[in-house]
Amino acid sequence: MHLTSIQINANNFPVKDQYPFSLDVFQKTPGISLETPITFFAGENGSGKSTLIRALAHRCGIHIWKGPERTRFRFNPLEEELYRCIDVHWSDQAVPGSFFSAEYFYDFSSLIDEWAHEDPGVLNYYGSKPFMTQSHGQSHMSYFENRYIIKGLYLLDEPENALSPTTQLKLLHLLQRMSIDGHAQFIIATHSPILLSCENASIYSFDHVPLRKVPYEETEHYLVYRSLFKK
Repeated sequence: MHLTSIQINANNFPVKDQYPFSLDVFQKTPGISLETPITFFAGENGSGKSTLIRALAHRCGIHIWKGPERTRFRFNPLEEELYRCIDVHWSDQAVPGSFFSAEYFYDFSSLIDEWAHEDPGVLNYYGSKPFMTQSHGQSHMSYFENRYIIKGLYLLDEPENALSPTTQLKLLHLLQRMSIDGHAQFIIATHSPILLSCENASIYSFDHVPLRKVPYEETEHYLVYRSLFKK
């Protein structure tokens, strides 16, 4: 374990009526205890899972690779500011890590392939095959399989987006293997009932205020899929 807890300082929120500070789950959850090598954030769309994952990346000094921001019709200047109001506690000292989001992975993979044009050895760190010659799911697994063998804290935002059910199972087995080895810690926002079934993982439900740990069988994801397959 590298990161042991997350503290949310609601008293320091700059406002209480604008996202993400308007979410009850952040206003009424003082903190999260991280007791297992794999922690999942589960909950409905817009519940704050991805926002907290990105805030953790900022607070832990983990870079988020993404392309240039485009002009938007409406822009919320506070949407990426939650990190200023959280504290993290390490078991020893801060470790490096990475942030993964399918939304931003195209920018990252394009950059790696561009670097490889001048220095092909760069690809040795990612399975030796250019990302852009692979499908989305294949390139994501190449990244997971080669990055997560390194000691670190790994933040993943809905990694299942481009993965088939079979490939999600591959990722599940990879996460379990890496966590058992002891060098890697994972915090993952997901809607995948396959990933949430990971043994010995903690699941925090963003559908409860304040946040609380729930067993797999009580997650909305499990209940919806069970109901569907019973028909």
